Amino acid sequence: MPNTQKAYKDLDFLNSPAARTIRILCEYEEPRERFYRNRLRDTIVVFGSARIKSPEEAALAMSTARESADAAAIAKAEKGLGLARYYADTRELARRLTEWSLARPDHHRDMVITTGGGPGIMEAGNRGASDVPGGRSVGLGISLPFEEKVNRWVTPELAFEFHYFFMRKYWFSYLAKAVVVMPGGFGTLDEMCEILTLRQTRRITKPMPMVLYGTDYWDEVIDVEAMIRWGTISESDRLLMHRSNSVDDAFDFLTAHLDSTEKEAPK
Repeated sequence: MPNTQKAYKDLDFLNSPAARTIRILCEYEEPRERFYRNRLRDTIVVFGSARIKSPEEAALAMSTARESADAAAIAKAEKGLGLARYYADTRELARRLTEWSLARPDHHRDMVITTGGGPGIMEAGNRGASDVPGGRSVGLGISLPFEEKVNRWVTPELAFEFHYFFMRKYWFSYLAKAVVVMPGGFGTLDEMCEILTLRQTRRITKPMPMVLYGTDYWDEVIDVEAMIRWGTISESDRLLMHRSNSVDDAFDFLTAHLDSTEKEAPK
């Protein structure tokens, strides 16, 4: 008898180039079904660097560097200590947003903190949500050779691991009702600029307030005014993002906009 096998059980086929479209579809359908099962429709997305340490980790790194008396290590640890502020602020902002969301009348429409699921700022966002009793958070992880799996603060049933960056970014933007962008590198810029492009070109028409957090960092890294002067973006495009340097300001901005859009939305 021939040793036949159904195609959908053939792992060699499913992992082959011929089945790439099937794998892409799986990264659409499986998250969609899981979000539906968990009654998750609205998210507040937090982007930021995986390299930023918690204040505790940064302090330990500084102590170790000082013991080594290595000037380069001390300089690196000092930089890490300065950046640790953004971990603490991300955690606090995520905590406050989660608390605010759970206190709203529509409990089944809570706005769930969503990150890339990794370390650094992502961990801080998930950790802040977990600081609230009943708080949930999503981790949209990505398979990378140099990064740990989804951090331990992600709600277990909302932990994902993607292969395709573009499918991961789809799920970031599709459910997002607001975005917080902490200091970050190429990945953060990629995620931020994709959403800005979709909003600028009206491919995303829903309200989606965006906070660029950390004015010292963003004023140096992105010169929006220069882009306006050169004519590569419009003056109105500066309204696509709100720059903030405090948890109070970011929280007030986001909740005010989210509350107003909820009231305006059709029932």
